[in-house]
Amino acid sequence: MSLRPTLETRRAQPTMEGAGVHLHRAFGFHDPSELDPFLLFDDFRNDRPEDFERGFPWHPHRGIETITYVLSGTVEHSDSLGNSGQLGAGDIQWMTAGSGILHQEMPQGNAQGQMHGFQLWANLPASLKMTAPRYQDVQGTEIPEIFEDDGTRVKVVVGSFWGKTGPVDGIAADPQYLDIFVPPGVKKTFPVDTYRRAFAYVFEGSGAFADASAPSGVLLEKEVAGEELNIRDMSGNRTLVRFGTGDEVTVQAGPEGIRFLLISGAPIQEPVAWHGPIVMNTRAELQQAFAELNNGTFIKPAH
Repeated sequence: MSLRPTLETRRAQPTMEGAGVHLHRAFGFHDPSELDPFLLFDDFRNDRPEDFERGFPWHPHRGIETITYVLSGTVEHSDSLGNSGQLGAGDIQWMTAGSGILHQEMPQGNAQGQMHGFQLWANLPASLKMTAPRYQDVQGTEIPEIFEDDGTRVKVVVGSFWGKTGPVDGIAADPQYLDIFVPPGVKKTFPVDTYRRAFAYVFEGSGAFADASAPSGVLLEKEVAGEELNIRDMSGNRTLVRFGTGDEVTVQAGPEGIRFLLISGAPIQEPVAWHGPIVMNTRAELQQAFAELNNGTFIKPAH
């Protein structure tokens, strides 16, 4: 077994999207090879309805898959194909935009006015860019959860982990999407396929991700729960942790415990031509997509 090194730890940055939704972006619109096959990750968490209720009105997508995971509040969605529905707390939607879709997402707060969710964009390989759009809407009750004797909890949203398999399937990036809680003071190791790109996103509590890759003395040496670990600074709320290669990730939970997403996927390793919500392989394909948006041929007939 080899520990994945921590390549980078950085805070998600506040930004605004849609019709004025305040959110935090962990990555996106920079180097698409950095976390290939993943392109963008947003944390849309807010307890002020005026900062999110205008939502994400009608907009197009092509060439990608969008993964929406709701923790608090609801998201009403509808699209140009006639689909509509509501995502509630704990629910997930995996939308394969494929050849093209127009849709809207309108968040609503819970009884306390709170809204919290995540959206991840995953790229599609050239062979699937123009596939037919589809949805996988999954209720939170369908997501398997693993309970360890030490208090660790793992929700298997997508992929297989510790004998459980998530309900979403047939995804191009063959991802693993885990929602993990490690209780205060507990040190835990999680396996990750060696050939996948991987990152963690911390959204509750804090902890330290062990890093065995650096020479002695380069990283801070801290004593946590009676053990000395070479670790980077504690990662807290809204922190992205990007990992190098290896087949396991170790985290030491802080005094409040730590909750984070651990996400990995097989890199596509293809050229990326990207503008806004449309991601293709070449500039010509990108130009064609926007020309079709202008002339009304963006949405393809079902076969």
